[in-house]
Amino acid sequence: MGGVSGLIYSALPVAVLVPVNTAFGLVSAISAALGVAALILVWRLYRRDSVQPAISGFIGVGISALIAWIVGASKGYFLLGIWTSLIWAGVFAVSVLIRRPIVGYAWSWLQSKDRAWRSNRRAVLAFDIATLTWVLVFAARFVVQRHLYDLDQTGWLGVARIAMGWPLTAVAALVTYLAIRAAQRAIHAAHAHSHETPSAPTGD
Repeated sequence: MGGVSGLIYSALPVAVLVPVNTAFGLVSAISAALGVAALILVWRLYRRDSVQPAISGFIGVGISALIAWIVGASKGYFLLGIWTSLIWAGVFAVSVLIRRPIVGYAWSWLQSKDRAWRSNRRAVLAFDIATLTWVLVFAARFVVQRHLYDLDQTGWLGVARIAMGWPLTAVAALVTYLAIRAAQRAIHAAHAHSHETPSAPTGD
């Protein structure tokens, strides 16, 4: 995601798109959003930030702008994010149903592919809860923003995109952090228990 700065950068094109569209029309709004995205890309490269978030962010804005131009309305800019939210909600939900919570696998990947948590029911449950939290976040974004899209509420779409970005991500990140802590405690407890040696019987 690019951290906190990535969240801010992702909101800037949206913050520019809506007012420019209201004042000057679709073409100007698309141009403004692309211009801001280009400036952000240059700025991040200048600061030697991670290249992948910088480039992917610019590509995302470019695709969203293209969709808006094809649709012929500025609200089309939000279609990519709306349907991406639905896809991620489905992927995360399926991972829980098949007992392969994505949050757990993401954590194990960061821990050098350690999958000891897979055999620990408490750890799996913790990662299930964290993954379901992300399902709720993605599903809420889809439902609210799709409804606003159908109502042609472009201004409120922009507000919803930003408001449901930072706050919901922060809540989900907190739940994920707590789940990881709980899983780690469960794994460490199981590991300690498995290395306990029973006391030797004493003879008379």
